[in-house]
Amino acid sequence: MFDSLTGLKRSHSCGELRAADAGQEVVLTGWVQRRRDHGGLIFVDLRDRDGLTQVVFNPEVNPDIHNKAGVLRDEWVIAIRGLVNLRPEDMINPQLDTGEIEVLVEELRILNASKTPPFQLEDYRVDISDALRLRYRYLDLRRPSIMKNILFRHRAAQVARQFLNGQGFIEVETPILTKSTPEGARDYLVPSRVMPGHFFALPQSPQLFKQLLMMSGLDRYYQLCRCFRDEDLRADRQPEFTQIDLEMAFVTEEDVMRVVEGLMAALFKEMMGIQLKPPFPRLTHRECMDRFGLDRPDPRFGLELQEVTDLIPDSDFRQFKEVVAQGGIVKAMCGPGLGKLSRKELDDLTNLAGVYGARGLAWVKLTPEWQSPLAKFFPDGLKTALNERLGAKEGDLMMFIADIPAVANTAMGQLRVHLGQRENLIPPDTFHMVWVTDFPLLEYDRDEGRFVAVHHPFTAPKEEDLPLLEDESTRGQVRARAYDLVLNGQEIGGGSIRNWRRDLQEQLFKVLGMGQSEAEEKFGFLLEALEFGAPPHGGVAFGFDRLVAILCGAKSIREVIAFPKTQKSACPVTQAPSRVEPEQLLELGLRLEK
Repeated sequence: MFDSLTGLKRSHSCGELRAADAGQEVVLTGWVQRRRDHGGLIFVDLRDRDGLTQVVFNPEVNPDIHNKAGVLRDEWVIAIRGLVNLRPEDMINPQLDTGEIEVLVEELRILNASKTPPFQLEDYRVDISDALRLRYRYLDLRRPSIMKNILFRHRAAQVARQFLNGQGFIEVETPILTKSTPEGARDYLVPSRVMPGHFFALPQSPQLFKQLLMMSGLDRYYQLCRCFRDEDLRADRQPEFTQIDLEMAFVTEEDVMRVVEGLMAALFKEMMGIQLKPPFPRLTHRECMDRFGLDRPDPRFGLELQEVTDLIPDSDFRQFKEVVAQGGIVKAMCGPGLGKLSRKELDDLTNLAGVYGARGLAWVKLTPEWQSPLAKFFPDGLKTALNERLGAKEGDLMMFIADIPAVANTAMGQLRVHLGQRENLIPPDTFHMVWVTDFPLLEYDRDEGRFVAVHHPFTAPKEEDLPLLEDESTRGQVRARAYDLVLNGQEIGGGSIRNWRRDLQEQLFKVLGMGQSEAEEKFGFLLEALEFGAPPHGGVAFGFDRLVAILCGAKSIREVIAFPKTQKSACPVTQAPSRVEPEQLLELGLRLEK
């Protein structure tokens, strides 16, 4: 029943032909997206990765081929040979790049049939469950919108490579089977057959290898690398993902940021036709927390936060005063025109703040008097002071959260983002990049009873803050030589200058509670390498999946990954992970306990 492709070679893609090609004989291959039988004529929309072309089977041109076309169904695989013909003016389809032409078929070869797909593959069908799409991802990829994302990703990778090659970077592949050095998420472990009881780990990042490359003299490295993290998946995370990974020797923070800005400018120009204007704005971590409550700020809209802790002693509101007495803060935000919100809407905002740990949300409507349960606890002079600090006017809503700094900032920052989206305050189709610098190097983990690294233990501290490392009471004040790049309120990349001297790296390990023997066992190879003339070096890594998703307007990174995992880290196509044969476990010296 099926034909051979032998002797018939594709001349054009299905998205390539235009009016200028009229009269030309062409060969097209692809899938039948739709067949329409209009009496004597049969129309087929033929699809490949580049687009659609309408092909026509006319019994007056070739009655045998017309009869053969009568059996075609959706997603059958065919090849055709025919003449490009201009469509009549009233049949031109302006929605298609090929809408001015059609191909009059002279030869048809049916290469394969298809079962009826479990869902239609045309983009107007949006009511397809994610589970079904991921189970049949190879069919989902045929949908033009998804195919477009994958092709966009390919072109973005080409642009990144071309730019970095032009900047003197060398692409180096680092090992996938490496050493387990758990400092962040859990590692994916791979047992060694030839060394029973020993395990490789899949890399969470190429961090240590790229530092070693700087010590080797390859002073500008990059890689589009695969990374793996066995963590409990949050929304829009994947257990395996792709990074654009860079490292440079003999550099400062500004050198790294300058290269990154050039890379972003190249990507936006080539992929979006948008001209970015480096250098991007810089905000310190402290500024971000003060103004936005989050370390990934979105400055495209207002609703900036204010701290009003200093005014609270003049109030009679016990709950606020107790928080301040215990070292907490009171964070406030004014929503212009939001005095219109109903009590239910205010309760919803209170519940949202509670999701981020806040014990409550106090509010004041200006009508123009204070309309709030707080009103009786605040004297008139304090009310005026708060109105002035927040810039509040009649019809506005003032909101307050009193808590420890981390909770107050995060909860109010998330409320700001929520209100910005809800009230349509964020200008559409805009891109705002900002660098966040001067992060804390360390934070105290109360559960573990020790300081932990905010980024990772290889980040260098600010040189002027080194004396603060000596005293435990001042370690939380040490700033890191770290920097994150934030796009529209989403962190897309981050990096730092590294510790390039052994004594400083050992000091950091000690501050983190890692004894000398543990440091040698986990990172002895790095400490030894630092003794052989390691240059000052630093780098950055970008989440390539997320960056591509933002650039092409995808709602989830799954839309730009060919075969994404589910939130349970499973592959619905292959049914991985799966059980293995007992013999395979025995070879590895493993036994499963029931």
